[in-house]
Amino acid sequence: MSEPTTRPASGISAAVMALALVALLAAVVWWTVTTDPSAEWVSPLGTLAAWIVFFPAVLVARRITARHAAAVVLLGSLLVGAAAIAAPPATSNDSARYAWDGIVQKAGISPYAHVPADEALRPLRPPWLFQDAGPDGTCHSNPFPTGTETTTNIPGGSTLCTAINRPAVPTVYPAVAELYFLAVRFVPGPEVGFIAFQLAGLLLSLAITVALLAFLRRTGRPAHQAVWWAWSPLVAFEAINGAHVDALGTALALAAALLLVGGRTLGSGVAFGAAVATKLIPVISAPALLYRRPFRFGAAAVATFAVVYVPYVLASGWAVLGYLPEYLRSEGYDGQDSPRFALLKLVLPASWAAPAALVLLLGLAGYVWRTTDAARPWDGQVLMIGGMLLVVSPSYPWYALLLLPFVVLSRRYEFTAIAPVLALMYFTGAEPNGPLAARLGLGTVVVLLVVATVVRRRRQHAVA
Repeated sequence: MSEPTTRPASGISAAVMALALVALLAAVVWWTVTTDPSAEWVSPLGTLAAWIVFFPAVLVARRITARHAAAVVLLGSLLVGAAAIAAPPATSNDSARYAWDGIVQKAGISPYAHVPADEALRPLRPPWLFQDAGPDGTCHSNPFPTGTETTTNIPGGSTLCTAINRPAVPTVYPAVAELYFLAVRFVPGPEVGFIAFQLAGLLLSLAITVALLAFLRRTGRPAHQAVWWAWSPLVAFEAINGAHVDALGTALALAAALLLVGGRTLGSGVAFGAAVATKLIPVISAPALLYRRPFRFGAAAVATFAVVYVPYVLASGWAVLGYLPEYLRSEGYDGQDSPRFALLKLVLPASWAAPAALVLLLGLAGYVWRTTDAARPWDGQVLMIGGMLLVVSPSYPWYALLLLPFVVLSRRYEFTAIAPVLALMYFTGAEPNGPLAARLGLGTVVVLLVVATVVRRRRQHAVA
């Protein structure tokens, strides 16, 4: 007779404990983003502390009763999100470029037509993005919380202080990203700063959480599994505080996968084309989506990609390529002196790393395409996205945002370990021991994935 009352009480206790841990996680996030950004040790320490709190919160969430789980997941997501928008972006100034591209488009100008330092656009410059240098030509006050960039590539050789990185080069972002930047900046006035994109990031993260909860409920799976996205420090720091546009690409890629499983091939192709036209990176998950009417899916994706570019091509011609070609070279994707391909460079000359990575990823793509389960394409998506991150090793943690929803759907939670390792690489990239830290971190993840795969297969054989 006591069992029915004991279980709900236990479930409520688990919910309270989980929310307490999420509140602690939110406090860590708040401390990290609000502390003086000039203290360079704060962000690495805060990120590490957030991940340390996150994993116990996930374990406790497993004990929440089904009746309360969805509400607790959403409430926790809101708590962490509210903490993340308490201050301007703490570790990246990418959203400064987003804001500028949106402001320029709002004025009826193509974002590909001018660089931010172009004096022709001076009337559009808000003071929270641009300030003139002092009489001695330097930026003394460091006026921008996300960091101050300078450029002298303007008439007269004077110096311009700005929050926008690479102010003397064109934008690197694709067409859907630019439409998103315009949409976010369309209503706010020029005085509204970084908060506009942070709120948009919060809405996107909540939309993904709701989509995951809906799928879990529809398939009879526990709602607490959505916490791997909803409470993730990666989402808090990069999708919300950093406001990275990768969150939009992730939402569209998730929509593409869910639509395809639901038999809506055309809609899936449209969503996937839009995802690729947001950040290009989602294209890596294509092999897992080519199992149902691949030509129709591919045609819809390519057509969507092309259509969204039409207004920009008409306005700017081939300038729509922006800084992308030079960006790929400057980021070390040619395999030379850079943190890219960290594991491959352990066994190969640097000049061989990029071709070897291409061969490995093509082989992985072929394997995923041949073995995709029509009911579970996300198993292949996790393998493709995770494999790409390990092989290419980009030192930008927000690239892993694309991975997390498919971690939830596939239940391959061990792939989450890639995210904190990319954050470690981001914070230590300029340090003398940065390459060693990258290789140790990525190597540890590879060992973890192998062990988890072996254990999972043994359990499956035992059940069979």
